[in-house]
Amino acid sequence: MNAPIRRLGVLIAALFVGLLVATTSIQVVQAPSLRALSFNRRTLLDNYSRDRGAILIAGTPVARSVKTDDDLGYLRTYPQAALFSHVTGYYSFTYGAGGGIEGSSDALLAGTADELFYQRISDLLTGTASRGATLELTINPKAQQAASDALGNQRGAVVALDPRTGAILAMVSHPQYDPNQLSGHDLDAVEAAMKRLTADKTTPLVNRAIGGNLYPPGSVFKIVTAAAALSTGAVTEQTMIPAPASMDLPESSAPLPNYDLRACGPNNETTLRHALEISCNTAFGWIGLKVGATALHEQAKKFGFESSLRVPMRVTSSVFPADLDRPHTAQSAIGQFDVRVTPLQVAMISAAIANNGVLMKPYLVGKVLGPNLETIDSPTPEVLSQAVSPQVAATIRSMMVSVVETGTGRPARIDGISVAGKTGTAEQGNGKPPHAWFTAFAPADNPQIAVAVVVEDGGNLGEEAAGGRLAGPIARAVMKAVIG
Repeated sequence: MNAPIRRLGVLIAALFVGLLVATTSIQVVQAPSLRALSFNRRTLLDNYSRDRGAILIAGTPVARSVKTDDDLGYLRTYPQAALFSHVTGYYSFTYGAGGGIEGSSDALLAGTADELFYQRISDLLTGTASRGATLELTINPKAQQAASDALGNQRGAVVALDPRTGAILAMVSHPQYDPNQLSGHDLDAVEAAMKRLTADKTTPLVNRAIGGNLYPPGSVFKIVTAAAALSTGAVTEQTMIPAPASMDLPESSAPLPNYDLRACGPNNETTLRHALEISCNTAFGWIGLKVGATALHEQAKKFGFESSLRVPMRVTSSVFPADLDRPHTAQSAIGQFDVRVTPLQVAMISAAIANNGVLMKPYLVGKVLGPNLETIDSPTPEVLSQAVSPQVAATIRSMMVSVVETGTGRPARIDGISVAGKTGTAEQGNGKPPHAWFTAFAPADNPQIAVAVVVEDGGNLGEEAAGGRLAGPIARAVMKAVIG
């Protein structure tokens, strides 16, 4: 054999080897990732040929698949549409599984998760058509409805937790959207709906409760500052604290004023309890300097800041700024400067205080049910951290009750029920009205619910907005829906 023919033979052999390697890689190594691509038409057709599992709330489907006569096989429907839109997400032939439980638990709902392996084997042996798992959520439908109704046409979010377990009782984000518009089989209409939603400047597809652009918390963060002060022994509940109308910050020419430009007590002094009751900025700025940035940061982390959480949707981590100088430490102690949070994080702060200082990991899926509605998995409540000692939690609980009974949180009072709460009015620094916050738990002596509310840009009150006045009644409505 002459040299040219030999070289050609080697080249052809190398091409066959390369083809074999590439085919093996695609069919074996890359197969799982290729199947997982949301735009893989073959995968979507395969998924649509199966009965996708339902999403249940209190036993009622809020997402289910209905048999059709077209080539897609099933139509995903959302009977209560907008109310649970950010909880369910959407399932679209064009855009795949997006947002909410649909996106985060796609494998379970589609029936391809590892947890359903034996079910798939059984279906194969019996010739039964494979079906996805049904997910029962922890949402309380009365709390969800109350939160959505009370928030109304205002942009913002509401989150409610069971402080004893971490179960999410309500998760509302406004504006909402209709997932049915994205799950239809008229693909042109689906594409047009997605274009409208993504072009909308109010970002209705964003779940503000756990993600999007994080919010400055304002004075609801003073719970964290109080916890750091009491835990480190920097102050006690009755320590007399400097509280002038305006505080001169060290190393800065910009003062830190109180909201009403008044001193918080006689002789420009007050106690920690009274400072929390009336949300005194200068007192908490002084406490922040006394405690220091490191202790504030560590306390924030104990409440869940910087945690990587999935509920099962991924939660954007809340942040407390690092490397603070002294003036920025004082500003951060009142929830300003670069402190940023999700509403879920604020609910977690109240939940930890309510639960004797123990912070439970939040979760949304209460049960995973098989095709015959047998329980496959039921999550066990999990401790995330010991945020504060039971003694510190009891002290802050008492002070938060005073906030609602005699302080800035009076709009959240419920007749016959002791409520613990904290207001917040968070300046944005961009010329827009402040965000209005309220966080609370009730009953204070036997907590069943912890809630956080944020109303963006002052809601319907604009520049006149304050946390207690605007967000307090929303929190009150949600708590009443749960505890009666």
